[in-house]
Amino acid sequence: QVQLVESGGGSVQAGGSLRLSCARFGLTGSITNMGWFRQAPGKEREGVVIIDTWGHTNHADSVKGRFTISQDNAKNTLYLQMNGLKPEDTAMYYCAASSRLLGRSEIWLHDEYNYWGQGTQVIVSS
Repeated sequence: QVQLVESGGGSVQAGGSLRLSCARFGLTGSITNMGWFRQAPGKEREGVVIIDTWGHTNHADSVKGRFTISQDNAKNTLYLQMNGLKPEDTAMYYCAASSRLLGRSEIWLHDEYNYWGQGTQVIVSS
């Protein structure tokens, strides 16, 4: 089993920055992909940034150039640095991990991720 615990959300003004953290516990050696998803009220959960075990990253078009994913394997922690935040980035952000082998299109499908954190709220005011 894998447990994920997020932290770092909060409220900022547009143009500001936040860094989210996701600590992972358990049998993390089975993980193939990790990523950050977000869900705004009334909207579908969407992938934001995904990283695989080789360190390859994929960014949603809406966050390219603004969000950066990184990981500290010694600390078993995944990070999401969010710069240039916009009101449309307001959402609950979730850390997710998958133990499945995912194709290029599958990495964006939240159903393919079998481990989830509890979420951390990000609010961006204009």
